[in-house]
Amino acid sequence: MSNNEAVNESVAEQEPLQLLTFLLDKEVYGTDIGLIQEVLEYRKVTPVPRTPNFMLGVINLRGNVVPVADLRQQFEMNIIDTTVDTCIVIVDVTVDGERTPMGILVDAVKEVISLGQGEISPPPRIGSRIDTRFISGMGRRDEEFIVILNLPRVFSQNQLEEVIDTVQSAQSSNLNLDSAEQTQNDNEE
Repeated sequence: MSNNEAVNESVAEQEPLQLLTFLLDKEVYGTDIGLIQEVLEYRKVTPVPRTPNFMLGVINLRGNVVPVADLRQQFEMNIIDTTVDTCIVIVDVTVDGERTPMGILVDAVKEVISLGQGEISPPPRIGSRIDTRFISGMGRRDEEFIVILNLPRVFSQNQLEEVIDTVQSAQSSNLNLDSAEQTQNDNEE
């Protein structure tokens, strides 16, 4: 490794990590802002038959069918009714080497924050409500802890492929999202 490479790695390690923070069951979670496309107000999700339990269904996003997953379901938390604060966060996932949009349902979006390396600890070995394989670290902001999710690990490649295949099958068989929903979605955007 050359000196320049060592310096570049050192600088990269010191750059703050930007996270979109959100709530799930009154706990604060965050994920790398680089994976986020956009945040949407909750809208009707159309169920798709024969999908995994965590898969709520699909939404129409500017003419594209986007699958939506429930993080509460994936993390085996109690399922609750949607509220005025419920959001769908559109993230990029990689399936078969291609970046694909996918929605994740969260209780509420908080804010975008930056955390320096001194504010991030390794994931806990025990005591977390969710599988520690999904956690890339624990952030600390004032007196609040932030569970930093490793989104690519939250859904296995097989789960993502199954969801995308199901959605593509639904698209090719002309799954009709009702026209009122399409009009409402288009008006919101």
